[in-house]
Amino acid sequence: MFVQSLNTESLAQYVTKQINFNFPDRVIPVGELIFFMKTALQRTEYCFSKINIKYFFNGKHVFFNHLNTDQYAVFLYYLSNTIWNEISDEKLASKVYYLNKALHSLDIFYEIKLPDIFLLVHSVGTVLGRGDYQDNLVVYQRVTVGADKNDKYPVLGKGVTMYGGSAVIGDCRIGNNCLVSMGTIVMDKDIPDNMVVFKRNSQILYKTTKKSVIERYFISSE
Repeated sequence: MFVQSLNTESLAQYVTKQINFNFPDRVIPVGELIFFMKTALQRTEYCFSKINIKYFFNGKHVFFNHLNTDQYAVFLYYLSNTIWNEISDEKLASKVYYLNKALHSLDIFYEIKLPDIFLLVHSVGTVLGRGDYQDNLVVYQRVTVGADKNDKYPVLGKGVTMYGGSAVIGDCRIGNNCLVSMGTIVMDKDIPDNMVVFKRNSQILYKTTKKSVIERYFISSE
């Protein structure tokens, strides 16, 4: 069962008021957003149903609280991306993306394709740019993912956790079940599966980890 803090119509009114207040160049009617709400909420419900945290899923109910900033940030990303996918309305998608950026200091452009299952944790200052993302991604604050000056972008495997201040840039292949430690910047470097990546004396090193990202944060489908 999906438990929403606001029903779909009230949520549409809420988001519309935020957009019109912040971007008053054109008043957007509620009906223009509610058309995309169903798909965005379905994507949100599916994502949260796979997260093993009681504020998201308690084994019986999936929760979406518009006043939980990590949850609301995910929803706004899905909404902007849904608008872009369905009608390619650049102005409307931009406003939802911009609202997410203004409210959460989070930069996920509406064209970016994030996985169906991911978790944001205290996402202030995070930029998720061009990359190939897989399910069970966990992203903390001040994380950066993106292309280099040659337009090469990283590929992240399933079950990657990026801790605060870490970055993955350029032509990288980050394996499945990898943890990128706080403040570690990986650029143009491949990392095998099941590794914890860390910085020591300006060198990027990695060692095998027995920890499972999926077991810690998610409900395994296997």
